[in-house]
Amino acid sequence: MQPFVHAHASAADWRSALAQVLAQLDQQHVERDAPTLGWCYLSDHHAGAADLLLAELRARYPGAAWVGAVGVGVCAGAVEYFDEPGLAVMLANLPREQFRVFSGQRPLAGQGGFKAYTALVHADPATPELAELIGELSERVSSGYLFGGLASSRRRTLTIAADASGAPAPTGGVFEGGLSGVAFAREVAIVSRVTQGCLPVGPVRRITEAERNVVYALDGEPALDCLLRDLQIDEHDPRGTLPRLRGALVGLSDHEEAAEFGAPALNAAFATVAPSSEFAPSTRRGSFGTETRVRHLIGIDPQRRGIAIADVAEMGQELAFCRRDTDAARRDLMRIGAEIRSTLEPDELPLAALAATRSARPASAATLAASHGGKRIVGALYVSCSGRGGPHFGAPSAELQLVRHALGGSDGTPPPLVGFFAAGEIGHRHLYGYTGVLTVFTAPA
Repeated sequence: MQPFVHAHASAADWRSALAQVLAQLDQQHVERDAPTLGWCYLSDHHAGAADLLLAELRARYPGAAWVGAVGVGVCAGAVEYFDEPGLAVMLANLPREQFRVFSGQRPLAGQGGFKAYTALVHADPATPELAELIGELSERVSSGYLFGGLASSRRRTLTIAADASGAPAPTGGVFEGGLSGVAFAREVAIVSRVTQGCLPVGPVRRITEAERNVVYALDGEPALDCLLRDLQIDEHDPRGTLPRLRGALVGLSDHEEAAEFGAPALNAAFATVAPSSEFAPSTRRGSFGTETRVRHLIGIDPQRRGIAIADVAEMGQELAFCRRDTDAARRDLMRIGAEIRSTLEPDELPLAALAATRSARPASAATLAASHGGKRIVGALYVSCSGRGGPHFGAPSAELQLVRHALGGSDGTPPPLVGFFAAGEIGHRHLYGYTGVLTVFTAPA
């Protein structure tokens, strides 16, 4: 498989941004096969021109299908266009029988005998019962694994899903509302990880009394009392209490998944669960694993000693109070990079080669592994929360520079990568917040 190609630009006028992107792509596309699939992520500054922009891309690459979304920020390579005009495009030459674009006009369930293994999903955050729809779509792909995010915009919120214009009956385009994206067959090799950005500030407890989105008891104790104790808050000091409560978040996980993925061990030893597949969940000491979804704390009930969260609370679920933490987010980004790189290595290496990989730089180790039958990254997608990005990590483009380093691109040849900053992130069958979802496409080295 040929490596993907990507390009990006920032310009107030969408035509200027597109012209710069097309010029960059033309320089990279010498002696390459025609693309069959393209990704287009545009900042909300260009949302009003999405239809025109997509039409231009389809005219330039008539044999390519397109997917994408609008975001308050977009990213490409090691650059973030956050809260400014930005356009990021990536092209791939995948066999047409190995992917299918889907949308509300053309549901995945109605696409003949195509067997979907994984799927990239973009969604409008205003879609009713969105979490349930994501869960249902997860059941339609044989691996159960979805990745992607919710479009984010202060203007027009939209997603892109367009069949190849050269097809007999092109469908799709620019959508508002619902879900869209592209499903991949098993032959398209993908490795995906969710990186958390929050840190627990107390133990994991089980919800023992709840009504809709209000939790009244945790392990039989009033939920508000648990919150105040974990955050070390004196409720008789209103001036000091409110700022602390505004920064509080809730990590929520289903009991069955928590038991499978190791969340109860957080209370004892914060044990590590080693990844065992392309989509393996994992936890590490003092951090959340992929079974945990972070939700806002939206209110308290002093009379009944309850807390209100931005999700439906169910009896038996696991809950832990948490806070955003930049250092934890940095560490977790590097963790998923290490896990992804480990999947690129062959199952067995000669002893001399194995010893060499342990002392090599990330990029050098990947190269050495590749020479013994490993894999290489041909392209990557990164969807991050709109509350993250460079501003959260301390400098412009700081998060994407960490991603580039995590993938072993410090030798100057990072893999092609595009993505956007979302109103919520999708991983496996869950909708997350304050996370990043990094997905790489691989091929034999």
